[in-house]
Amino acid sequence: MSEERFGEFVLVRRHEQGHVAELVLDRPKAMNAVSTEMARSLSGACAALGEDRDVRVVVLTSTHERAFCVGADLKERNAFTDADLRRQRPVTRAAYTGVLELPVPAIAAVHGFALGGGFELALACDVIVADRTAVVGLPEVSVGVIPGGGGTQLLPRRVGAARAAELIFSARRVEAEEAGRLGLVDEVVEEGRDREAALELAARIAGNSPVGLRAAKRALRLGQGLDLRAGLEVEDAAWRTTAFSGDRAEGVAAFNERRRPQWPGE
Repeated sequence: MSEERFGEFVLVRRHEQGHVAELVLDRPKAMNAVSTEMARSLSGACAALGEDRDVRVVVLTSTHERAFCVGADLKERNAFTDADLRRQRPVTRAAYTGVLELPVPAIAAVHGFALGGGFELALACDVIVADRTAVVGLPEVSVGVIPGGGGTQLLPRRVGAARAAELIFSARRVEAEEAGRLGLVDEVVEEGRDREAALELAARIAGNSPVGLRAAKRALRLGQGLDLRAGLEVEDAAWRTTAFSGDRAEGVAAFNERRRPQWPGE
């Protein structure tokens, strides 16, 4: 396994087997609160991962024992002028957008607190695996703002408009069992197993065609919110990307020869 650090607070681990990369939130002294510096580092790490054709799946993890991420660094913001806050906004937006626009499947491994921007980072992933200690929520209206890292758009796409409205307006925290029941997270595992379970899922996903994975994600994301006819056109364009690829030829050959495919990735 190789490691690359992006600034002080973000680490990328590339696992030697399986084409899986971990995007690690590593600001434990602040429970991974997202400062301006950390936001820049997240953007840089996501850009690097998106360009790495060897990466097929990204798993977003945390080094803090009791938190995934507690959201924006409010201590930093307390010292901001209005001008400071305006200057910071595109930096923080780029961090959340960086995770959201990863071209490969992304899985969040959540334990402890995932609040505000922390939960928005998880929502930007395709799948959320949480352990039983997880507490999620979007409490921004309780401090005078709104979810600004994608929460007002991503949460209703997960759980519907009315449920998202109740959660955002009430600013309430939701523990793991209820979060799983409501669809705020996709899988609830035993305490301490979120990273392990997420990596196991990532390994299963990474065994599939890299061309297929990227095309499927593109179709899923671009098709959201479109009417059925338009969505099917998005799907057809993504299908054409795969249908005439080396991966498709290898996949068919491997199936007929009863062997594991050796994906060319093109």
